[in-house]
Amino acid sequence: MSDVELDNIDLEIINLIKDDARLSVRDISRAIKKAPSTVLNRLRKLKKLGVIKGYVTLIDYSKLNYQVNAITLLQVEGTHIEDVEKSLSAEPNVRAIYDVTGEYDIIILTTFKNVGDLDRFIKRLLKMPYVKRSVTNIAFRIVKESPNLREPLTY
Repeated sequence: MSDVELDNIDLEIINLIKDDARLSVRDISRAIKKAPSTVLNRLRKLKKLGVIKGYVTLIDYSKLNYQVNAITLLQVEGTHIEDVEKSLSAEPNVRAIYDVTGEYDIIILTTFKNVGDLDRFIKRLLKMPYVKRSVTNIAFRIVKESPNLREPLTY
């Protein structure tokens, strides 16, 4: 359970901006019928609490000639999982890192311009200390990709 206390106003704001982070404070205040100063204070609070981690631009990488999306599962020596994750975080083509249970310890999502770039990345990855094994799958197409849940958020 989270130690963050939110109310309905916070949730209304989050539900509005999760699909359009470009909404102005004035637009949000009109939509939820609260003063702009209230909205601004709530946004600041949500950022300070870490509920809002940042604002991003969603890019269709395929339109920029990034044609290879890969999912890689890694087996890592147990006491060094966090070390490997930290190293992976510095890789420019790594879009997500998940610490998971099961046969594998880490899942990484990556995007590359071509298979050759992916190949070089995997070979570099396998030279990393503590990486024991990897399995990589290439996604033929992205059916759905979203950083946010589509359902209205509740607390």
